[in-house]
Amino acid sequence: MSRGGVRALFAALALWLGGCAAAPASAPAAPGAPTIVSLNPCADAILAQVAAPAQVLALSHYSHDPAASSLPQSVARRYRVTGGTAEEVIALAPDLVVADSFLPPATRAALERAGIRIETVGMVSTLAESEAQVRALARVAGHPAAGDSLVARIEAAWDDYARPGRKLRTLLWQQGGIVPGEATLAAAMLEHAGFASHSAARGLGQGAYLPLEEVLADPPELVLVTGDERALTHPALRARGDIAWRHLDPSLLYCGGPTIPRALARLAAIRDELS
Repeated sequence: MSRGGVRALFAALALWLGGCAAAPASAPAAPGAPTIVSLNPCADAILAQVAAPAQVLALSHYSHDPAASSLPQSVARRYRVTGGTAEEVIALAPDLVVADSFLPPATRAALERAGIRIETVGMVSTLAESEAQVRALARVAGHPAAGDSLVARIEAAWDDYARPGRKLRTLLWQQGGIVPGEATLAAAMLEHAGFASHSAARGLGQGAYLPLEEVLADPPELVLVTGDERALTHPALRARGDIAWRHLDPSLLYCGGPTIPRALARLAAIRDELS
């Protein structure tokens, strides 16, 4: 069977798969714009901003999980999702699949045999990398102007939420008691919004474990809590009058792109409150 025949056969199955989750109601995409399936949670959030809704046939399954998605659920639930299998994706007959670099070789091979183009995206660690990723996805979606518009909003937020002056010694304490590294977008946003990394000052790198006892022995000025582990809200920590603590939604740190303005707004509000 030809590649076109394979895609047509699997496309017939899409009607059945579509019953698992409703597709968004929208006007058709512009002529020539590719239809897209996203397998990457960070690409999900960008494509929801830069592609016409009718282009996006499905997002990654992460988008329907509030604990793993960077998308508001009111937006994410407008789209169907897949579990990322080749069979599910081919059944939707997209022109393009956006995946990360860890796409299994067997899945990649199956998609390529079906004549589906694959674009990969990686993790971003700087503002410039995030903006480049936004523009790249907007370009492949056929809407470069939408990418430019999103980048302009990100840069406006970067300017609006800058907090120069003294940096507040801050521990960003994540689920499992781990801390972020210096060469991360989260660290860049913290520094830009007026915070100095307490864990970096202690020489701790990405994913290092910092126990409660060490936090109490060498306290920061602020603890930003991003998980629900008991140690993060331990009474001994809250009882310390010299340590402020605030909650930061972990979904603000998963990805860059359209998440950056929301993350900066929250960080700047915390910094202003503690000034």
